[in-house]
Amino acid sequence: MSQERLSADRPTTTDEVMVEVRELKTYYEGGGLFGGTPVKAVDGVSFDIHRGETLGLVGESGCGKTTLGRTLIQLEDATAGEVRFDGVDVTTLRGDELYEWRRNAQMVFQDPDSSLNDRLTVGEIVREPLDVHERGSPEERRRRVRELLDAVGLRPEHYYRYPHQFSGGQRQRIGIARTLSLEPEFVVLDEPVSALDVSVQAEIINLLEDLQAEFGLTYLFIAHDLSVVRHICDRVAVMYLGHIMEIGPTEELFTDPANPYTHALLSAIPEPDPTNDRERITLHGTPPNPRYPPSGCPFSTRCPARIRPDRYENLDDELWTAINTLREVLRERQRAERSVRERLRARLGKETRFGAIEETREELFGDLELPPEVRTAIDEVIDHAADHDERRALARLAEEFGSVCDGEGTPAEPELHAVGEGGRRSFCHRHADGYREPDRVLDARQ
Repeated sequence: MSQERLSADRPTTTDEVMVEVRELKTYYEGGGLFGGTPVKAVDGVSFDIHRGETLGLVGESGCGKTTLGRTLIQLEDATAGEVRFDGVDVTTLRGDELYEWRRNAQMVFQDPDSSLNDRLTVGEIVREPLDVHERGSPEERRRRVRELLDAVGLRPEHYYRYPHQFSGGQRQRIGIARTLSLEPEFVVLDEPVSALDVSVQAEIINLLEDLQAEFGLTYLFIAHDLSVVRHICDRVAVMYLGHIMEIGPTEELFTDPANPYTHALLSAIPEPDPTNDRERITLHGTPPNPRYPPSGCPFSTRCPARIRPDRYENLDDELWTAINTLREVLRERQRAERSVRERLRARLGKETRFGAIEETREELFGDLELPPEVRTAIDEVIDHAADHDERRALARLAEEFGSVCDGEGTPAEPELHAVGEGGRRSFCHRHADGYREPDRVLDARQ
C-alpha cells in the first residue's frame, strides 16, 4: 500500500461534524421469563465523526465494535443515548422517516459470501435497493447498476452472473456496489477485508479510498488489522468492553499511545525488524463478561498500570496479578447459582463444586512469597470464601487492595482526559491529577 497514493487521493477532512454520538448504549436483555441482567455491548460512548474522514474502530473480539457500527445506522436499536446525523437524532426516527433516512447510511459487511443472495444475479443484487426505494425508472436503475459495477472494477458482462461465479475479492466489490446504489453519505465498513487474501486486501482498500474521493463518502472503518487501520484512517478509536478507551489522530495514537489498553494492543503488532528489542505487553486473563462488567474502569481487571494503594505500590507484579485473579474468581463464584442440592451439602459441611477455594489459593499463591500483611489479608479472604460468603471476601479484598480503578472513589469511572494534541482523549484514571502517566508506569514495569 502506498502512503503517497493515500495522501494524494483522499478527500480533505473538514471540521464539519456529520455524526455526533452522545452517551450511546446498546444492551441486549437477558433471557428467561423475568429478563435478567442485560449484556452491555455498548456502554455509554461519546465521539464525533467529521464529514469526509475515515474513523477507525479497533479492539479485541467481543468488545462491541460491530454492535456500535450497526447501532449508528439503526440496524440495532439503541438502549439510551443519541446518534445525531446533521443534527437529527436518528434513534428517535420511526416508520417512513427512518425508511427515508436509511438512504444516507449504509454498511459493507465482513463476509462477502453470506451477505450476497446466491439466487440473484449481480445486477439484481445491486439493483435491489433501487427497486425497494423506487429510485428512477427500470431503465435508469439498470443504467445506474452498470455505472456502479464499472466504478468498483467489474465488467458489464458480470451483470448477469451469480455470486458463486466470483472470487472473494470480486464478491466484496459487488457488496460495495450495492452499498453505493442509494448514494449514501456515511458508510460503516465492518472488517471489509478480513476475509480476503492479503494480495486482494490492498486492492479493496485502494478501491475504498478511490470511491471515498469520487463520491465524497465518510467512513467508520471497523478492523482487527492495525496496519490497515494506520494506512486508511484519519483518526482511530480504541474500544474495550463497550467503552471508547482512546480516540485521536492516527499517527499520534500509533506513535505515542496514552491509554494502557492502547499500549498493549499496539505492542502486539508483529515487528519486522528482528533486532528490535521492543517488549510485548502481555495482558493476563480474558475480557470480563459484558453482562457483568467491573465497576470503575472497564480495563481494571487486566490493566498492567492499575493504580495500587500507596502501601502496595512496590508489590511484586506477579503477586499483584494473582490478587487480581483471585478477585475475578470470587466474582464468578458470587454470580454462579447454587442448586438446592449444593446448598444442602454446604449446610451439612460436605464438599460442593464451590468448596475448592483452597485449591485456588494454592494455584495462585503457592509458589509466591507473601509479605506478612498480604498473607493475613489473603487468609481472611479465603476463610470468607470457604464459608460461601463471597460478598465479605470481596469486601475484604477491596478494603486491603482496592483503588480508584476499581470504583473505590470519585469519580467511579474514569473520564475522557485530553492528552497530546489534535483533540486526542484517553479514558484512564492515570491522567487525572495526582497520578503518573500510564506510559511511565508501563515503562517502569517492563
